[in-house]
Amino acid sequence: MAGGFDDFFRTPGHRFEAAPIWRALPGGMRRRWWLFRPLDLIARHWPVLKKRRGLLVIRMDGIGDMVLFRRVLDHYAAAFAVTREDITILGCTSWETIADVVFAGYRVKVIDEHAFARRPIYRFAVSLWVRGLAPKASVCDSYFRRALMADSLAWVADAPRQVTSLPYINEPTRSEFLFYMSQGAEVINTGDYPTHEVVRHYRFVSAVGGKTVQPRPPRIPWRNSKPPIEDGAPYVVLNPGSNEPGRRWPLAGYLGLAERFRKKGLRVVFVGVAEENPDDARREALAGKPGIIDLTGRTTLAELLDLMKGAACVIGNDSGPAHLSIALGAPTVVVVGGGHFGCFVPYPADVAPENARFVYEEMECYHCLWRCPKRAGKNDVFPCIDAVSEDMVWNQARALLTPCRD
Repeated sequence: MAGGFDDFFRTPGHRFEAAPIWRALPGGMRRRWWLFRPLDLIARHWPVLKKRRGLLVIRMDGIGDMVLFRRVLDHYAAAFAVTREDITILGCTSWETIADVVFAGYRVKVIDEHAFARRPIYRFAVSLWVRGLAPKASVCDSYFRRALMADSLAWVADAPRQVTSLPYINEPTRSEFLFYMSQGAEVINTGDYPTHEVVRHYRFVSAVGGKTVQPRPPRIPWRNSKPPIEDGAPYVVLNPGSNEPGRRWPLAGYLGLAERFRKKGLRVVFVGVAEENPDDARREALAGKPGIIDLTGRTTLAELLDLMKGAACVIGNDSGPAHLSIALGAPTVVVVGGGHFGCFVPYPADVAPENARFVYEEMECYHCLWRCPKRAGKNDVFPCIDAVSEDMVWNQARALLTPCRD
């Protein structure tokens, strides 16, 4: 590519270039890329016998990323000149159970992203399905993504029009991204790090459609169903979990908040994945008290959304459920760390809804990308998370929840 990665363009639709011999035998690739190479090649050149049509949108990411993307999707039909019914979302099993409601009107195909990244035969089967879909255009617009997941799927599909965003690139992934982006894709620069994901999504669709689409706060459609608890006093939802142990605000803070809410006459519902909320003597002691409902590991994802939608307040860590809660319109408080501050949380002012509050204690080491040198072990809480006090979270909850005010 002329000028190299570090002297990148500022206009949409740029195309990377690489010498044909390098594309045939690229240097700098990781061993896993070479392991998948033969089957990926076969899938890429598998005959396509039907007429190409429609748009393939590749969303190989988690629940939170899906939520931040969902609202802008409704602009894709106009931007790509297709009907909504001709848009296929290729997503992950992590949000499969709610896809029929959240993506109503679109076609959705989900795959096991972990199996795709590790099991060659499963990967080959998925790649053949993508090839057989025969899209006329494909989109790969995540900034934080893995080339061997999203980009390789777009490469296998080999749509006549391939549009991708410039991703976050480091040295180990530089060659992989250059390989895939040099195969004829239109590459759109959505901004320098740490641009927020919502802003990136709207910049992307604006560049594709040729007109500015103003960013809007995340929203997802959801049903009106009774939450999986008995009728009674208003309740708050506490989600102490996160798939990254370091991002779990100490449980003592949640227990302290639970007591404060109880004293205000509110019920308290603990939720989350059991593996992310290990048993703790303090939580067990609290669970026997009136007004405490422990649903940890006992709700489906759909039931969790029902529960959060009806909550007087939701408090949790920087995780998928926090974004879901905000997008449902529930009063939500999120404990935020500094690993990639501003990319996902907090939301920028122009897309932050009134129902959301973000609590953080800014430190000089922010933007470490969660490679923290200040914690002793990988299961320790990140110092920037630990620095958030119970009072800080409580004050933001009171600002959202009238019954909690003194």
